[in-house]
Amino acid sequence: MSSLPSFSTRQIVKALRKAEFEDAPERGKGSHVALTRTESDATVRLVIIPDRKSVPVGTLRSIIRQSGLTREEFLALL
Repeated sequence: MSSLPSFSTRQIVKALRKAEFEDAPERGKGSHVALTRTESDATVRLVIIPDRKSVPVGTLRSIIRQSGLTREEFLALL
């Protein structure tokens, strides 16, 4: 598995919005952005993204895991 490239918060949010995530401003505080998506079984996925120019690779892996997407699905959204 090759290393993930570096992405900004703006790029990550744009990709997740393509996957039908919506803003959750009541959840995102200060220097973080919160997005949610309700899935078919009424499960709500919450993804918290730090507002940075370059999100660290470990944090990006965690964001992808929180979103329920595979690495390949996430990269295809970019």
